[in-house]
Amino acid sequence: MIQIIETTNLESAGLSVYSEQSEVQLYRINEPAPGIFIAESPKVIERALIAGYEPVSVLIENNQIRGEASLVLEKLASLPFKVPVFSASDSILTSITGFHLTRGVLCAMKRRPLPSVDDVCKNARRVAVLENVTNPTNAGAIVRSAAALSMDAVLFSHGCTDPLYRRAIRVSMGTIFQIPWTFLPETGSMEVLKALGYSTVAMAIRDNSRSIDDPEITASEKLAVFLGAEGDGLLPETIDACDYCVKIPMSHDVDSLNVAAASAVAFWALSR
Repeated sequence: MIQIIETTNLESAGLSVYSEQSEVQLYRINEPAPGIFIAESPKVIERALIAGYEPVSVLIENNQIRGEASLVLEKLASLPFKVPVFSASDSILTSITGFHLTRGVLCAMKRRPLPSVDDVCKNARRVAVLENVTNPTNAGAIVRSAAALSMDAVLFSHGCTDPLYRRAIRVSMGTIFQIPWTFLPETGSMEVLKALGYSTVAMAIRDNSRSIDDPEITASEKLAVFLGAEGDGLLPETIDACDYCVKIPMSHDVDSLNVAAASAVAFWALSR
């Protein structure tokens, strides 16, 4: 069921999650239980609903009620509990959120407890591992490439951005809800992966780096592919601990790619 509530001012009850609280505050709002995140755009919200995330409320531009977001409202109406839907003009929404909603809809949703690494990696042959990727745009783009290019799961170090930050979700186009993911333990993550039977691959430019299409690497039954932060790359100790170090052959004296672009090339080459 849905309850549409027309909103004409910034003080309407229930809007604080959109207008007053930062993403960090929303993350912690229910501590010690998981918090809340904000999904943006009909396609992203639909993918979250399909994945089973529970909506708290919706903020929608008036014209979207019968527009692109109508299918989302149909899904919300089929739920066994009431979801408040706050509708407003584009100008009011911009005042509330502080930015223009290009797709005219936001949805506050409950986070879920994170699964274990064992659960995420069960039956996963190719796993992407992000180390200290703090830029939400890069994180979202890497997740989208992982989902599109046959990776089976994504693992994040504790130095990474939150994959459920609004911008990361938006850039991933909601694929964060379609591919298994979780955070690695703060210590001993390499040992955990090797205990699960993964050969580990560091994406880094070193003298001993092999080509990304090295047949010995591509033939590995289980691979965990490590990608580091833009600029700094992987930690030296991470590279040293990996079984292989690989690079993408490049021309015109270009020495590297953006980590999101590099991830797409790597996932395509290593998942064939």
